[in-house]
Amino acid sequence: MLELTTANALDFLRDKGWLPPGPAQVELLGGGVSNVVLRVQTPNQRMVLKQARPQLRTRDPWFSDLDRVNREQEVMQALFPLLPALTVPEILYTDRENYVFAMTHAPAEAKVWKTTLLTGQVDIAVGKQAGLTLGQIHERTARNPNMVDQVRDRTVFVQLRVEPFYQRIQERRPEVARAVEGIVAGMMSTHQALCHGDYSPKNILVHEKGFTLVDYETAHYGDPAMDLGFFLSHLLLKAIKLPALREKFAELTRAFWQAYAPVVAFCPVHELQARAIAHCAVCALARIDGTSPVDYLPEELKRECVRRVGRRILWERPEKWDDVLAICETEIAGM
Repeated sequence: MLELTTANALDFLRDKGWLPPGPAQVELLGGGVSNVVLRVQTPNQRMVLKQARPQLRTRDPWFSDLDRVNREQEVMQALFPLLPALTVPEILYTDRENYVFAMTHAPAEAKVWKTTLLTGQVDIAVGKQAGLTLGQIHERTARNPNMVDQVRDRTVFVQLRVEPFYQRIQERRPEVARAVEGIVAGMMSTHQALCHGDYSPKNILVHEKGFTLVDYETAHYGDPAMDLGFFLSHLLLKAIKLPALREKFAELTRAFWQAYAPVVAFCPVHELQARAIAHCAVCALARIDGTSPVDYLPEELKRECVRRVGRRILWERPEKWDDVLAICETEIAGM
């Protein structure tokens, strides 16, 4: 495999016939740990190159199959016609031997939603759109299971989510290990809809026409409740990061769920909600004590608050988001 860098990407593109002669610039994009992502810009075009790497850039050793990038390309091509324009980048070129593809770039003004949230800009409208979009992904793929036959394999999901998040918490937080074991068993035996597996604010690029969703490498046909819990755990973490805005993040959580729930009919909403809450707790704990902790909660006081919230959810087993928000309010207020 030819490993792409800012130094050799233009030669690679021109050798492949993906880029015409003339001036062009290459920029390394950050934000992830599992791939090399390059922005390529010419006077007339902007596109993104993405190539998988076997070892992820984390504190603890973490490896994953390179062909996950080929899976990602297939998922994007399946979802592209199902969602509004610009929601899913369009695949332009693929080179499966080098584990790389090229895709369209999000609108120039797009901003990473995680970044704006961490500056205290809590846009409820974006939360509603995020809920609606995830609902559409789940509902439309649940009704078309044959469309995602190629993503039934969960190897990459296990490597990038089950092992570093769920199993690592079982090892490092033994007080919740039994509860997590049951959550994993339920997740791995559920086959209801396409699960994105990385649906979070860092993968939502907000612009004036809505947002563009990226990073589909963990997508598989499985348990949609994981997506819900994973996403809402990120809002929980940011509420703890910015405790003065916890009511705003609670409103954002409600807005997301209220937009999601009416869209889905493949499963009773109350069942999804209860399962999603359990996933939310595990994912929050994993971003403190798992293989890939978040970088914006270095304070031990806040990290311990996350642990208390996660433990209480797993022990008390609330079934509605308002009950989860009440737990969060109590623990954040007591920091």
